[in-house]
Amino acid sequence: MIFAFIVSFAFTFATTPLVRRFAFKIGAIDIPKDNRRMHKKPTPRIGGLAIIFGFTVATLCFAQPSRQLYGTLAGAAIIAVMGVIDDCKNLPAKLKFVIQIIAALVVVFAGDIKIDVFTNPNFLSDNPYWVLPEWLSVTLTVIWIVFITNAVNFIDGLDGLAAGVSAIMSISLVFISIRVGEYSIAILGIALMGSCFGFLPFNFNPAKIFMGDTGSTFLGFMLATLSIQGVFKSYAVISFAVPLLILGLPLFDALFAMIRRILRGQSPMTADRGHLHHRLVDMGFSQKQTVFILYAISGVLGITAVLLAESGVLRALLLVICVLILLLIGSMLGKNSYVHQHQDNRNLTDDNEIDVEEVSDKKGNEDK
Repeated sequence: MIFAFIVSFAFTFATTPLVRRFAFKIGAIDIPKDNRRMHKKPTPRIGGLAIIFGFTVATLCFAQPSRQLYGTLAGAAIIAVMGVIDDCKNLPAKLKFVIQIIAALVVVFAGDIKIDVFTNPNFLSDNPYWVLPEWLSVTLTVIWIVFITNAVNFIDGLDGLAAGVSAIMSISLVFISIRVGEYSIAILGIALMGSCFGFLPFNFNPAKIFMGDTGSTFLGFMLATLSIQGVFKSYAVISFAVPLLILGLPLFDALFAMIRRILRGQSPMTADRGHLHHRLVDMGFSQKQTVFILYAISGVLGITAVLLAESGVLRALLLVICVLILLLIGSMLGKNSYVHQHQDNRNLTDDNEIDVEEVSDKKGNEDK
């Protein structure tokens, strides 16, 4: 398995500079033009191609051929093509959503990968599982894959954030997959982890290249798909909680973002500055500090998932409660900071408007 990591890391690390030059050549550049963007200068943004290349080479070399593997790679290829086109041409959000659904359906029907069993929360029941009907199984699987795909894309707002968090989530998936004997899933997780680490030296602040939607949607798609191949079905009582915890950071950030936008009367896919990483920066943390804080949160959630799988329900649930309390406190602090920042921005805008009016009046008097 270590060779899968080495190959994915090496190929990603070696090809990222080539992808960077290619991005400049074709004009795939992210130009900072609003206050959501944290970078100050134009930066190439199809670095995800290197991640995909490293992952694919390692997977083809070390993964065992199977229907699930081919279905996963077919869906991932659709996502990769969509990401590259989007980074170059800016596809409409609705079209991307449709393409993501198609990719998820490919995984479901070509790879026979579905969420078809839920743990019965009624501990007194003689039946420990709920077997879902086919239509509900397909629907839930598509929703899960599309949601996690976009959730990872949402957190790609700071240098090194999406790559590092994806690597941490991959580590958790790999650890649990090995523990339950899902070695085919572990190989894919290791390949994904290696490609993330191979990309990070070029993506950490100050970033030389961004992964773009090419990388973030690919990582989200792969993490979502891997999490329902092995981890969801491996533990009786806690199977549903394990992937929710492993993918908890992007999942809950995206969930809160969509709820926030809907309450404002906006489309849930509308971009804003309300994500957790934006709030931490608005609280005064630097980009690097914010990234390390979110690495730590993702790591704690991953460790909690492992403990949940290894050490029994009660002990892990206590940890989950502690983590949720910390996240709630952080969210509240971030919300207050965001409100103050918004008020400051409004005051600054008002001051600028006053200055413009004064300049206009002065110019008018001079003309007279």
